[in-house]
Order: sequence, then C-alpha cells, then structure tokens
Amino acid sequence: MSSATIKANWNYPTSVRVGAGRIRELPAACRELGMKAPLLITDPGLAALPVVEQTLQLCLADGLKAAVFSKIKANPTGQNVVDGVAAYRAGNHDGVIAFGGGSGLDAAKAVALMVGQDRPVWDFEDVGDNWTRVNQAGMAPVVAIPTTAGTGSEVGRASVITDDEAHIKKIIFHPDMLPRIVILDPELTIGLPARVTAATGMDALSHNLEAYCSPFYHPMAEGIAIEGIRLVKEYLPRATAQPDDIEARAQMLVASSMGATAFQRGLGGMHALAHPLGALYDAHHGTLNAILMPYVLKANRSAIEERITRLSAYLQIDNGFDGFLNWVLALRKELGIPHTLSEIDIDSSRSEQIARMATEDPSAGGNPIQFSAEQYRTILEAAVSGDL
Repeated sequence: MSSATIKANWNYPTSVRVGAGRIRELPAACRELGMKAPLLITDPGLAALPVVEQTLQLCLADGLKAAVFSKIKANPTGQNVVDGVAAYRAGNHDGVIAFGGGSGLDAAKAVALMVGQDRPVWDFEDVGDNWTRVNQAGMAPVVAIPTTAGTGSEVGRASVITDDEAHIKKIIFHPDMLPRIVILDPELTIGLPARVTAATGMDALSHNLEAYCSPFYHPMAEGIAIEGIRLVKEYLPRATAQPDDIEARAQMLVASSMGATAFQRGLGGMHALAHPLGALYDAHHGTLNAILMPYVLKANRSAIEERITRLSAYLQIDNGFDGFLNWVLALRKELGIPHTLSEIDIDSSRSEQIARMATEDPSAGGNPIQFSAEQYRTILEAAVSGDL
C-alpha cells in the first residue's frame, strides 16, 4: 500500500483508524461506544472554524444529540475542566469527542475522567497510586480526533492541566483515560498555519527523541521512537512547506501518535523545563520544546553520544552526535523556529524558580542525567541567550 493512500486500522495502544476522509466514520465510532449524546470538546480557535461546525452537523445528521464545549485555554486549567464537566452534565451527555490539538484533547480527556468523580481533579495527579482513587465506572468513553500532529495526546493515558493558583502544570493520570477510538484524518490538518505545523511537529520530534534517550529499559518504545524520528525527518519539512501534502500530513499524524506511545519509556529535560515555562509564561508547548532541544541535547551529550550516533546512522546523518545536533539546528532554521527563548519574550529573571520546578517535574526522572537545579538553570540561561 502506498503511504500516499494510507487507509488502515490497528490496535496499538488503542483502536486507531487512519486515512483521509475518515472523519465521516465519527458517528459510527460514537455509537460503537454506546454514545447517543456526545459532547465535542475543542479549543475556541478551532470552534470558530468551519471544521467544528461540519463535524457537529455530521453527528446531528446521524441522529446524535451532540453539542460543543470550547471554553478552554491554550494551556488548559483546572477551572476549564470544572466548566467542561458542568456543560457535560447540563447537556445530559454520555460520551466525549476530543477534537483538536493538545489543549483540546487534554481538556477533553480530563473532563471525561471527572464527570463521574466527587474529588477535585488534583487528587488524581500522577503521583504514587493516586490513580486508584478514581471511580472507573463514572468515566465517560472518548473518541479522539487530533487536528495537529504534535502532542499525541490521542494515544495517551494522561492530561497535562495547569493549576492556575499554584502556576504549575500537573499530570492527571488514569489508565482508562486512553481514548477508546482514535481517528487520524490528515484532511483535518490541512488548514494549519505553517508555524503551527512546524511547532507541533517539533513537539512530536521531542517526544520521540526524549523517549529514545531515556535510560529506562523498554525496547519496544525505543524501536517506535527511532522510526517516529525518521518520519519527522522525512515529512515535517514537506508538511510545513506544502500544507496540502496529504501523505506528509498523514505521516506526521502517525509520527505524533508514535511519540506519545514511545514516551511511556520516559521524557526528559526538554519537557522538565517546558512545563514550568508554559505554566508561568503561557507559551506554546511545542515551540518551547523546539527551542530547548539543542541545549538539552548538548547538556546530555556525555550520556547519550553513543545512542545518538546509532540513531544518526539509521537516519543517514553523517558525523554522529555533532551531525545530529547540526541537523536539529538546520531543521529548526528551515521551519522558522526561534533559536532562543528571548525571541518569545522569556528572559532569565525567573531562572532560579524555573530550574527548581524543573527538578520537581515528573519528566525530569526520564532524563539520561539527573540534573541539579543549578544545571537546569545553566541550560535555561543558555537557551535565553543562545549560547550553544
């Protein structure tokens, strides 16, 4: 089968249906999960576009009593989840359609978790065995439909939600937060601006790359990550330069899902810094990971050089670690990604606080080197100034 005409189903880690035009299968997917009145949860930017209205009408025409909830932020908050639960209950809904980029998918999955709980969402933070507190019977089924190729949240068992009182991102987790059905339709990503395609695609790269570099033993995740990185290398420049390239769009959706499947092996320093930066500055997560990437790679060099050299050989990049680092820098430049945090109005004034938060972030545990707060501060300040 030509990759340009991908139409396939697979079950890993959940039921995935990929192919152009497969959004038309959404009503049947909802009914398969017992939904008669799904709540479509997305972000306000997407809600204002025709694609959401068209998707809603698709459901209504099939007899589903669907509605839309879109009052969420780019970095969804606990209050957004509370408001979504209220909308779900008020509309007597019986399932969730998670539609959009990372923010829409994460908010939707958290709402689906919380509709049957009587504890606050923070009680289910991914710490220890908090997930066992969940009333599983009260959770709503989810069909996930990503419209960006980046976070891979459609195949994840967690949501990143900002505690706006503490100004910190928290990971809310339960195994059953994994959506039951995923539809990867590249036609839904065609309208993305080039800068969003680039930033979300670099997020997919960061997931695959940090999973690959993680010191934990998970050979299946490692294999997935390697191929995910290859897909990004081959298809992200095409998807960014040629928005209507369906093959490139489809392969980037697959690479994104692969990254989120692989990072059960662990993430690392890019995310450990990106999470507090996103919480404090409300900056785009994918852009943060893209900017931080070479600085964290360089800081990890002593622990990952041999591994990156193997990866470079697979990617047909010469000169081992140095060649790989130069490829990352060239890719960022080609995609228009800023080289420094200062270019997105982040300075060093809170570097001490951010470095401390990075050491406490769950992602830090998967970094090849357990950086101290001082080491994270050095990386952050290098990313602000561009000192590579």
